[in-house]
Amino acid sequence: MPAEFLAAAEVRAEPGSFRDPSGRIFWLGERVLRTVMPQAVADFDYVESTGIVTALIKKGMLIDQARRPASLIGEAAAGAAYVLEHPKLDFISYPYEWSFRALQSAALLQLDLYLEGLQHGVTLSDATAYNIQFDGARPVFIDRLSFRRYVDGQFWLGHRQFCEQFLNPLLLRSMFGIPHNAWYRGSPEGIGAAELSALLPLRRKLSWRVLTNVVMQGSLQKTRSSDAQKAVAGKLRFPKPAFVRLLTGLRTWIAALHPADRQPTTWQEYARQNSYRGTEAEAKRNFVARFVSDSRARTVWDIGCNTGDYSVAALQAGARAVIGFDFDQGALDLAFDRARSENLAFTPLFLDVTNPAPDQGWGQAERRGLQGRARADAVLALALIHHVAISKNVPLDGVVSWLTGMAPRGVIEFVPKTDPMVVELLRMREDIFPHYDEEHFVSCLQERARIVASETVSASGRKLFAFERADNHLSGSN
Repeated sequence: MPAEFLAAAEVRAEPGSFRDPSGRIFWLGERVLRTVMPQAVADFDYVESTGIVTALIKKGMLIDQARRPASLIGEAAAGAAYVLEHPKLDFISYPYEWSFRALQSAALLQLDLYLEGLQHGVTLSDATAYNIQFDGARPVFIDRLSFRRYVDGQFWLGHRQFCEQFLNPLLLRSMFGIPHNAWYRGSPEGIGAAELSALLPLRRKLSWRVLTNVVMQGSLQKTRSSDAQKAVAGKLRFPKPAFVRLLTGLRTWIAALHPADRQPTTWQEYARQNSYRGTEAEAKRNFVARFVSDSRARTVWDIGCNTGDYSVAALQAGARAVIGFDFDQGALDLAFDRARSENLAFTPLFLDVTNPAPDQGWGQAERRGLQGRARADAVLALALIHHVAISKNVPLDGVVSWLTGMAPRGVIEFVPKTDPMVVELLRMREDIFPHYDEEHFVSCLQERARIVASETVSASGRKLFAFERADNHLSGSN
């Protein structure tokens, strides 16, 4: 069979890209390809001719692209004018998994794209947060077909969407100290202006920025359908200088926002105030570094990453990228700021390990669950399992099964009942965990993997276990 037919047989459509008739994303093995349909060609060619695409790619604001022959994806390219290839990102994340700082940086990128585009006679067709992904802590725009020719005077049809998916979730935390994650996950189109407006006290509503971007949007949302709003907007003149002032004003406002809950959280302080002595923390970092170096793991998931100390150790030992997960908002904000300031290939994301993001959206396939989006070469679970097993009453074998199922190898830390942290967890509750001990943990781990190394790293008996599943293979090293 000819090679092109073999390649075409591997093509699969990305379930989350069905909404845009201008083109669709396809997978060819691990390669990411995008079709450009005839109705999008005029805008596509115009935008390309302005030079903005090359400029944005060079600045790291827009994902790279390369033209490919349509034959590469066979029948999937039927009717397409062009086929583009984009680099594959290590992990696709969603706004309900982003920290406040990550969502803020994504919002600023979206506004900067509009402002940069207007200088080239270009605008964007929408303002959805799902068109932005993270390369480390750097936001990057991924939807090339959102760029359109700008027509002077046209209204900003993406204003409401920008407010719902960027501004309102940020204001929820900035004004009330409430993280956006749970609300956003339950309502994937964002936080409606009418809903947020109903929470605001009168003094907040009288702010000009809040009045124009939240209260008035909420009133319009209550009284008009989306189609009616577009019809009204189509009759309004919105000169370019006014558009620029609106975008610039939003940018200034959003850049100055801070969470209202600015007191240090318990786990934000944990990295500095834990039960480790200096030499013990160093022993733990060295164990992680040896594991990453010896396994040649390229993509590492750090479950319970806190502010990123061991994520950084993994990067220094040779990992190409680390995706960190934690539930503590203060720790995540610090981890994100650290990754950004140090230019690390480290992406910290929100995760409640007992309630990870599920498959959802249309057909329960538009937004995939945690483990359906990527595969890690290795997983780190440090100072984690006692919180899940004891605080959340998850059986120890279930915790071990979940962690070993994430990657072909990894490091898990076992924290015994004699450790001060576990003593504290049990202080205000009955000890109903007779099987929470090292012997049972080792038995659970050995049922699923081979223990390749172990080391006690604290005076309280904390112990690290490096494991390797029998079916392991590292995609990054093969």
